[in-house]
Amino acid sequence: MRLPNPMNDPSVAYLRAVLDDRLARLRDDEERSRGASAIEWAIITAILAAIAIAIGGVIMTKVQDKANSINTG
Repeated sequence: MRLPNPMNDPSVAYLRAVLDDRLARLRDDEERSRGASAIEWAIITAILAAIAIAIGGVIMTKVQDKANSINTG
């Protein structure tokens, strides 16, 4: 059984859209002068991305373990 491409998953598309939006804000000169600095936003974004990847890995492992435990014989 071939696993689907995780990049086509709606949650990954949403995460990419959020990250693209944050990066666009970081590049905007007016946004730099308000609120958190670009470095802070980059750190926050990296932490959120790491959490999302970790959760995805846990889910993928659980699904693969369950799939491997199914008796097909």
